[in-house]
Amino acid sequence: MKDLEVIIGLEVHAQMNTKTKMFCGCDNDAFGKAPNTTVCPICMGHPGTLPVTNEEAIKKAIKAALALKCEIAEDNHLDRKNYFYPDLPMGFQISQYDYPISKNGCVEFIDSEGKRKECRITRLHIENDAGKLQHAGGRSYCDYNRAGTPLMEIVTEPDLKTPQDAVSFAKELQKILISVNSSEADMYKGMMRFDASVSLRPKGEKKLYPRSEIKNLNSFKSLEKALIFEIKRLGKLWEEGSPQDKEVTVHWDDDKEVGVVMREKESSADYRYFPEPDIPPLHFEESEVSKISASIGEMPEEKRERYLKAGLSADQAMLLAGDPRLSDFFDEVVSKIEDYKRVSSVVLTQLMGFLKSEGKELSSGPSVEDVISLLKLVDDKTISANSGKVVLEKMVKEDKKPQEIIKEENMQQISNSAEIENFVQEAVKNNPQAVQDFISGNEKAKSAIIGFVMGKTKGQADPRLVDEMVVKLVKKG
Repeated sequence: MKDLEVIIGLEVHAQMNTKTKMFCGCDNDAFGKAPNTTVCPICMGHPGTLPVTNEEAIKKAIKAALALKCEIAEDNHLDRKNYFYPDLPMGFQISQYDYPISKNGCVEFIDSEGKRKECRITRLHIENDAGKLQHAGGRSYCDYNRAGTPLMEIVTEPDLKTPQDAVSFAKELQKILISVNSSEADMYKGMMRFDASVSLRPKGEKKLYPRSEIKNLNSFKSLEKALIFEIKRLGKLWEEGSPQDKEVTVHWDDDKEVGVVMREKESSADYRYFPEPDIPPLHFEESEVSKISASIGEMPEEKRERYLKAGLSADQAMLLAGDPRLSDFFDEVVSKIEDYKRVSSVVLTQLMGFLKSEGKELSSGPSVEDVISLLKLVDDKTISANSGKVVLEKMVKEDKKPQEIIKEENMQQISNSAEIENFVQEAVKNNPQAVQDFISGNEKAKSAIIGFVMGKTKGQADPRLVDEMVVKLVKKG
């Protein structure tokens, strides 16, 4: 058998986070809504209705395309893609074909082994989504709430070589789309989906063999598993001496973790594309595009580099770069505290850990201002660092400000030298063996004495003063 290489390309559908749908005024957030309640005659495609292009969706698509390093087409138009599915009440989809809004981009990503790679972007174009079909009890149910949802379709070149690379690329793409606020890209809510095309060829050959297109993958896990399955299936055909000779569409069954060949894949000619007659062509002035470009902030890769230079670990940098809301929160705290490592310990480890334990999101936890206030209360010795951790946990659980918790729990740090000296004297009296060991040169014995004091004061004594006082009194004694 010939040594084979894998060729993978992706089509990514990402829902733009606009208030209304692509061509009408219906609510663009259909998740969790009763079936067929966020619809109107326009998104249902009733005769005599006229679609109007959502300006905000166009701007978000341009912004995403620029972030993907695409060229923006000054002139482009929308096309009518004709096909019949029960989930498409219009009987056609408004999309783009020969003149898309953008093309020729590139995404850099880091693979599972830490190597930097890139994947070319063929095009990013705009279109409206179909509805949703559910099959149960021998019946099919149509929910048209998503009909007309504004989508970006991002098509890659066949540059990906492994299922793991496909996932790494998809994760980086998700970060970029969220970072520029073009899409929430929440796969749980159906806001980001993948069609994955895969084929095999003998190593060294340049031609592409007939591919399989795996449709509607809605998680990174599904993307990886579906590609692995299909690669094995295609490899077996090569082993049997009868490689796949036509392009096919494959349905992935998440529950059974198997792919099923559904039909021979359609070509563009089957869709009978023609310019959409109800929507005029789109024209963008260079000044408009420049204005959108100027609004693009720091990209995920730039964030990673900044955090690494500041001394954070690679994992911490990846975590922050991958979540714009978390990185914004972190950066606001850092702007006031000016200590990346300290803030990373408080925000990334303590705060995020407490939120996870309570099943809460960052948005429902303590505010940036309250976290800054807490850290300043530690800095001015109102409370100790250990007490600060306790207060932060209570802030998450009880939704209270740090000052309230400190007052209610009487957690103010004891920083009075005379008061601390009294506690240290008591510790020396009650721990003679530890005192003797410390005098003999055993530094660990000091911890027992300090621990006694901290226990007596319920952790409220200033640890630095306690340490100084223990050394002073033991040596004096």
